[in-house]
Amino acid sequence: MILAIDVGNTNIVIGCCRDGRILFSDRISTNHSATSLEYSALFKAAFEMNGVDPSELEGAIISSVVPSVTSSLKKAAEKFISAKAMVVGPGIKTGLSILIDNPAQLGSDLVVDAVAGINEYSLPLIIIDMGTATTLSVIDSKGGYQGGMIVPGVAVSHDSLISRTSQLPKIALEPPRRLIGKNTVECLKSGILYGNAGAIDGLIDRINDDMGTKCTVVATGGLAGVITPLCRNDIILDDDLMLKGLMIIYEKNK
Repeated sequence: MILAIDVGNTNIVIGCCRDGRILFSDRISTNHSATSLEYSALFKAAFEMNGVDPSELEGAIISSVVPSVTSSLKKAAEKFISAKAMVVGPGIKTGLSILIDNPAQLGSDLVVDAVAGINEYSLPLIIIDMGTATTLSVIDSKGGYQGGMIVPGVAVSHDSLISRTSQLPKIALEPPRRLIGKNTVECLKSGILYGNAGAIDGLIDRINDDMGTKCTVVATGGLAGVITPLCRNDIILDDDLMLKGLMIIYEKNK
């Protein structure tokens, strides 16, 4: 049994995996000032609340795009499991063929998503990860990571708009009752959510044209479950894609 940790700019996903199965996953806020002891206490609480015995843990693996908290989380994981924790990065075997200009620039989250996507779905493949930023990764029919796109995330777009206007209120990012809003809140919900869905549809169509074939499309991340049902393309929702990728990479490096 392993502890898998996905560190994003806004949230950290904690998962417990055994024999290719995800026993549970929980989401906590990314806290730049939290100590290793505080993170370790959160791990303990997550295991207790999900009824899983942490004494069975044999190791841990971390993917992080927030360098300032990586060290604290690594120490927390090692304190919690009393064993070394892997961090996805240089020196870690992934088996991924990265075909961008500078492979070292590819974020560990995109690497892990791609490893899981290649293992789980038919190629060619587009992987959409909807976190603080919305990223699109393109994988060709041979499993090569061709590149991708980075778009401002849904919540980032919302927060930026609200902070720069005087009369627009902060809203819950939930589907609107109708496409054409009848009041300010409905107009914001429709514009932000359908606007992002339309952008994703447009990018998928353009990628398919550029690749010369229709790609399988998989979406993951915090707001994927809200946005993808509004899209017109067929998109597979996989909330556990990162954890699946971390499991695969852990097994490659045992």
